[in-house]
Amino acid sequence: MANYKTSEFKNALEKKGFKLDQTHHEMYWYFLDGKKTTIKTRISHSEKNYDDYLLNERKKQLHLSKSDFILFVKCPLTAEQYRQKLIDIKRIQI
Repeated sequence: MANYKTSEFKNALEKKGFKLDQTHHEMYWYFLDGKKTTIKTRISHSEKNYDDYLLNERKKQLHLSKSDFILFVKCPLTAEQYRQKLIDIKRIQI
């Protein structure tokens, strides 16, 4: 996998429907139709870049394949497409 800046990842999260819950870490929760879901990812304040280990952990938390995770961060994967992927794998229900 490639390396990404934390700021790129945060921007992608917010564009896809995640909202920040500021605790001792930055916890991002996925919201669907205004309701908080169980899908979340955590970012430490000290994280500046994502190496392969962190990228692998984040893709698991977001329930994405490696290729979809790259599209998620680079933003060709839209919020609606991400939502549909979660519906398809039965992680969320509408």
